Amino acid sequence: MNIKQWLQAEYLPIPLIALMVLTRFHHFGDALHLPDASLAVFFFAGFYRKKALFVFLAVMAGLIDYVAIANGTSSWCVSPAYVFLIPTYAVMWFAGRYCSAFKSLKMTELAMQLGLLILAASAAFAISNGSFYLFSGRYTDLSWGQYLARVAQYYLPYVGYTLAYAVAGLSIVKLFIALSVTRPKYEELDRRG
Repeated sequence: MNIKQWLQAEYLPIPLIALMVLTRFHHFGDALHLPDASLAVFFFAGFYRKKALFVFLAVMAGLIDYVAIANGTSSWCVSPAYVFLIPTYAVMWFAGRYCSAFKSLKMTELAMQLGLLILAASAAFAISNGSFYLFSGRYTDLSWGQYLARVAQYYLPYVGYTLAYAVAGLSIVKLFIALSVTRPKYEELDRRG
């Protein structure tokens, strides 16, 4: 079984949904909470290639945010710019969809996927933060330069956590593929012995 088969299996949405539910409440995480995995979730959802999953995850992200805000989380990020999370997540979904064309987990293909993931996460950062600057109404007296200086500190965690989740996810897939390849060999040995 290759990576595409593993990531298009019928059960893929279950861990993606669970990961989003478990991590979405705290964007950068803290001592008790994992950082938000939403970008990586949409990246892996792209492998699955079903538009309905994208729509479902986008609606679920909004519902999680609503529940979090209703239970005391700050609503600072909810503004007219909130709708730009849709293209932010679409960038990640399309990057995952493109990466699903890679059939194996060879180092050259992993490097290409990693490069595309960094590019997509950077574009997602630019879309979400640029739209917040332009449309939130919170930075009317701040120049682009001042704004960029303020948000630059968030770039590395934003992209870094996405990469960490993606590397962990691809490592898990690689482990399962390796186990599925070695299992028939052990079963053959058991039958002979």
